[in-house]
Amino acid sequence: MAGNTSGCMFRVTTWGESHGAALGAVIDGCPAGMDLAQEDIQQALDRRKPSSGAASTSRSEKDKVEILSGVFEGKTTGTPIALLIRNTDARSSNYNDLKDVFRPGHGDYTYFKKYGIRDWRGGGRASGRETAARVAAGAVAQKLIAAAGMEVIAYTRSIGGIEIDPAAVEQKCDLKAKVLRSALYCPDPLAAASMEEKLAAVRTEGDTLGGVVEIIVRGCPAGLGEPVFDKMDADLAAGLMSIGTVKAVEIGEGCAVAFKKGSEINDPMDAEGFSKNSAGGILAGITTGQDIVVRVYCKPIPSIALPQQTIDMEGRKRSIEIQGRHDICVIPRIVPVCEAMVHLTLADHWLRQKAAGR
Repeated sequence: MAGNTSGCMFRVTTWGESHGAALGAVIDGCPAGMDLAQEDIQQALDRRKPSSGAASTSRSEKDKVEILSGVFEGKTTGTPIALLIRNTDARSSNYNDLKDVFRPGHGDYTYFKKYGIRDWRGGGRASGRETAARVAAGAVAQKLIAAAGMEVIAYTRSIGGIEIDPAAVEQKCDLKAKVLRSALYCPDPLAAASMEEKLAAVRTEGDTLGGVVEIIVRGCPAGLGEPVFDKMDADLAAGLMSIGTVKAVEIGEGCAVAFKKGSEINDPMDAEGFSKNSAGGILAGITTGQDIVVRVYCKPIPSIALPQQTIDMEGRKRSIEIQGRHDICVIPRIVPVCEAMVHLTLADHWLRQKAAGR
């Protein structure tokens, strides 16, 4: 099916299903001579795996990556890089009772209407498990943009309406280290404790929660992005909205600008540069050299243990209660996925800029 490839210069195609033999990605356009080891990719995948926190599934996902091509003696060769991640703990029998039923909130109905057939084992291609391939590819892109001085930091901003204290991000400290110390990738320990309590309570109810991920890009040079259809903010939004759980994306002050005056949201400049960053580091679709600030809003996971009304493939009414091993909240596991999509978008635009001789 179409729609499995993203990027212009740094092109990534992902493949595989939740309960298939494996998942993977093929990267075309990665420059030759870049240091790349399996460990570089594995570190990113390990961050995406289920944790011991209240939000995570009990499914054991080893997610051991194999580099099949495009790397020789620890360096990229400029040829396509093929990455393989084998599925090792799929229990398809858990879905036998649902194979003829359209689960509310899932892609079952829409995939069936589009293709006339669907893989009902864990959601198939529509499963969140597909994002493991994105994280693997994003780790390669991260190496590329890091060499250009760029760093991407994503973290949990809120879960179930519990917000972090903005001071937790604004304080002068190693934000990345603070994020990695938290099972929820939350830089505010007090908020994280409240989030864990709420997740545990919602789990006993058989329900799920949504949340917000914030992403900051540091060290991005001015001038990346195209002027009309391939704006940097448009491509970032497209990449992040392609993650199944994401329902909205904000850049900078986002939706809040609709309720303010121009004098409040314009970013003044002087000889030292910009004095504030309402625009989130992007103007007219092109980066300003300031931090890029993005927020993504994630819906609650649709696999809930509460009774739900739906229909089967014959149009008959059905009531279902979904059992099995599911996350209670897509956060924190979606945090490295968001980072990966930003890495991929930046890598693509960085190579476009270099190809243009700028």
